[in-house]
Amino acid sequence: MNPQPLHTGLGLRRGLLPELLSMQPGAVDFLECAPENWIGVGGVFGQGLAQLAERFAIACHGLSLSLGGTAPLDLDFLGQTRQFLDRHQVRLYSEHLSYCSDDGHLYDLMPIPFTEQAVRHVAARIRQAQDVLGRRIAVENISYYAAPYQAMSELDFIRAVLDEADCDLLLDVNNVFVNACNHGYDAEAFLAGIPRARVVGMHVAGHYDEAEDLKVDTHGAPVKEAVWQLFAQACQRFGVQPTVLERDFNYPPLDELLAETAHIRVLQQSHGAPCHA
Repeated sequence: MNPQPLHTGLGLRRGLLPELLSMQPGAVDFLECAPENWIGVGGVFGQGLAQLAERFAIACHGLSLSLGGTAPLDLDFLGQTRQFLDRHQVRLYSEHLSYCSDDGHLYDLMPIPFTEQAVRHVAARIRQAQDVLGRRIAVENISYYAAPYQAMSELDFIRAVLDEADCDLLLDVNNVFVNACNHGYDAEAFLAGIPRARVVGMHVAGHYDEAEDLKVDTHGAPVKEAVWQLFAQACQRFGVQPTVLERDFNYPPLDELLAETAHIRVLQQSHGAPCHA
């Protein structure tokens, strides 16, 4: 018996745990969590996760693997992550195409230089992570506000990493919109340049309009209409992929979040052809 398809999901945050536990079956297809925030967690939070995992499929989106970093990958953490993914039968695990450590955790997602050397470096680390985890992973295009060095475009860098590592892409549509505004490129052309076969999931989220040419990726507000329009175009190109609504703070009532996840489903059904997801 094949598992149910993962189409529409919501981020599993501790601040939302009571509301998520009250959700009716079928309100969303799956929940997405950061495994490092839940590995080894017991008590009320651990019980809440266990209850949700019985009712909803779980996807995982990591925060601290630091694929672009220079320190060796944390093999103990990767082992714990593999156990977590196996325990919860996770079908989609993704991480950020960034680094977040340098002699300690930086608590931010820092951009990688867009160079051939960086492509080879991060791709080797992705391959190592996939070997230890025993599964393919997807990397996410991040939002960034200054680039350390650009010998190639963001799009060319992402394409090169996907090819060199032979991994998948979690397409964050809001990050495409934010970066296009902040760095002056065409968001639709960016989507057109992403290989269809690499995309295995998507994210949508809210951002803050600091200025016409400065958007800040906050995950703390409703999704804006321009991002919904770009998501519709992404559905046209990549089909119906597992898509998560990310909300990290300023939590509204659950009904408002579920209205946004319902809008994801509407756009998927009206613009996207079914995919293998």
